[in-house]
Amino acid sequence: MRRHVWAPAALLGLVAAVLALVLAMRGSTGGPSEGKSGSGGPTGPARDDPELGWGFTHTQFSADSGTTEAVARARKLLAGQSLPQDQAIMGWGAGNPEPSPGVYDFSDLDRRIAFIRSTGSTPVITLCCAPDWMKGGKAGADHTDWSLKSLESAPLASHYQDFADLAATVAGRYPDVRHFVVWNEFKGFFDDTSQRWNYEGYTQLYNLVHDELKKVNEDNQVGGPYLVMDSYAPADTQFASELKGPWGSVDQRVLDAFTYWNAHKKGADFVAVDGAGFTRDNQALPDPFTALDKFTDVGHWLREHSDGLPLWWTEYYAEPENSGWSEQRRVAAQAAAMIAIVRGGATTAFYWSPQQTTAQCPGCLWKPTQLADGGEALPVYGLVSRFAKEFPPGTRYEKAGSAVESTGDDISGIRVLASGKSVLVVNTLDRPVQARVDGRSVPLAAYEVRWLDR
Repeated sequence: MRRHVWAPAALLGLVAAVLALVLAMRGSTGGPSEGKSGSGGPTGPARDDPELGWGFTHTQFSADSGTTEAVARARKLLAGQSLPQDQAIMGWGAGNPEPSPGVYDFSDLDRRIAFIRSTGSTPVITLCCAPDWMKGGKAGADHTDWSLKSLESAPLASHYQDFADLAATVAGRYPDVRHFVVWNEFKGFFDDTSQRWNYEGYTQLYNLVHDELKKVNEDNQVGGPYLVMDSYAPADTQFASELKGPWGSVDQRVLDAFTYWNAHKKGADFVAVDGAGFTRDNQALPDPFTALDKFTDVGHWLREHSDGLPLWWTEYYAEPENSGWSEQRRVAAQAAAMIAIVRGGATTAFYWSPQQTTAQCPGCLWKPTQLADGGEALPVYGLVSRFAKEFPPGTRYEKAGSAVESTGDDISGIRVLASGKSVLVVNTLDRPVQARVDGRSVPLAAYEVRWLDR
């Protein structure tokens, strides 16, 4: 069964979260509730469109907790530019929302949604994961099993409707939230015996949730299936598919799952997937930057097979695990991945925010708010926020040639994305070059990311 190998920060947070979550729930002031009223906090007009642009996902540790000063800095940072923010209903910083049937505790989710509202951003909710009693476990907050195995278990088929009812309760509690992703990465839906995804079960769950969310508000935007577009090296043909390139081949079993869901879903306002530019065994082929073309190829395939539904990348990863990359190279890879995602037709994407509680936080968006000087923007946030500003949904992209002046040859190591007003230039090479971009001479340091006005 597939593990979330390309989100080590999230895994560590989940594994280490047992005590933290229990303490958070016991220390919360919200307590159990009937789940009938929304949490307080400022909120802007709801966005009903299915294309949100570029944002990020809150994980175990995020900007809603920490020192007072650091949280205030992070809130001010995020309020400066409204990036859509995603939060799961259980796990990744949120406690068990329904520890016993009909008994709710939304204290953690209330806090996260209130923080998102306070930044003026568009909130998105991922409807995962499920309370223990829906998975065959014991009811009651004291019996919540926070192990990864338990959290990643799917509801039993006999409790699909119970989960759909919980989703409806969540939607009713936060009436300004319009965007919902059903489940996460098909967690718990892999059939070890037949070695394939139980896409029939997921689709049944999805359809029930979809219908309940639309009953709450017809304008609610609902999407799935949040499949992981796993790929294997070209030489590994066991699960090879037609969706392939120099980067490898997408697992045919994943495409089978998508095809079934796409054919049998009650409806969808957008398609949501996640994935990485590297293979399941952490290979970036034929090199770490060319491998990112996978996002473009997969995007084209999904758009074609879903009749052009808006495409979301709910998670996307450009950096192999334990890469040891510098922050400059990390930002360059992130920029190249975002360019590839746009070229594949996606109009919404969420950066998986791996906030930690220590100063060492590779790839984080801001300094951890648990630190006295926390809450300040880090380089990846600068890239994501600028990208969101310059290339919002509806942007008309234009050509902008690039070449190395010394030879005049086109260089694949220079990635360019241009609109009528801005040009993003990425040097994916480990050496400085003198490039000609959009008719201008541009010196670029190794792995430099440069913005040009037009």
